[in-house]
Amino acid sequence: MYDDFSADYDRFIDWEARLSAELPFIEQQLQTADAHSVLDVACGTGMHTIALAQKGYEMAGADLSAGMIERARANAVAAEVDVRFEAVGFGELARTFAPINFDALLCLGNSLPHLLTPADLASALTDFAACLRPGGLLLIQNRNFDAILKRRERWMEPQSHREGETEWLFLRFYDFEINGTLAFNMVTLQREGTGSWNQHATSTQLWPLRQAELAVALEAAFDDVICYGDMNDVSFDVDHSPNLVVAARRKSN
Repeated sequence: MYDDFSADYDRFIDWEARLSAELPFIEQQLQTADAHSVLDVACGTGMHTIALAQKGYEMAGADLSAGMIERARANAVAAEVDVRFEAVGFGELARTFAPINFDALLCLGNSLPHLLTPADLASALTDFAACLRPGGLLLIQNRNFDAILKRRERWMEPQSHREGETEWLFLRFYDFEINGTLAFNMVTLQREGTGSWNQHATSTQLWPLRQAELAVALEAAFDDVICYGDMNDVSFDVDHSPNLVVAARRKSN
């Protein structure tokens, strides 16, 4: 899905607005951990990674999608920052970036729910811990699937983008599968001027990871877990928060 979508991803996201909203909170979390070196996993086209590098952090980025990493490297060149990007997924991070022990690791953009079993989640979190120094910060941003499942919310806010005479519309929705997973569907519509819309659809599977499930999984390698309802200092509300943002520290032993 993400190789297929990488060419349009930076059109889909309003990066100026998103970074303006999220970076103050992220930097606040990094400062509490005295973090200077940061690994951004499932980094997509690298925009968080690059923005933090511009602020003086020693950044590296990783994503399983080679298409996303190709775009991230191009974005870094355009921004004139030196960031190492690797096309590697969860489970291979520590081996790829060894012997670096990062001060912090970011896993943003609802990336963890792409792991479909508790065993896969446990393996990823072990890999995250292996990338971090003792006491290092883990910052996760997921959607609040507790609320989504309770209300059976299928549709997300549509997004649009225009470049000259070319227009894009992006539609996202879930299908609730009988095995408890979600099909995450993305429909991209594109047209020139007032011409006909060209349509393209793609999808991937997600495990709608609840707050309690993630908290239990973190116990093996992390402590000092704090849950927020978004990229702010508001506590997580299981019924109403739009996101589940988790800050945790790697255990020292």
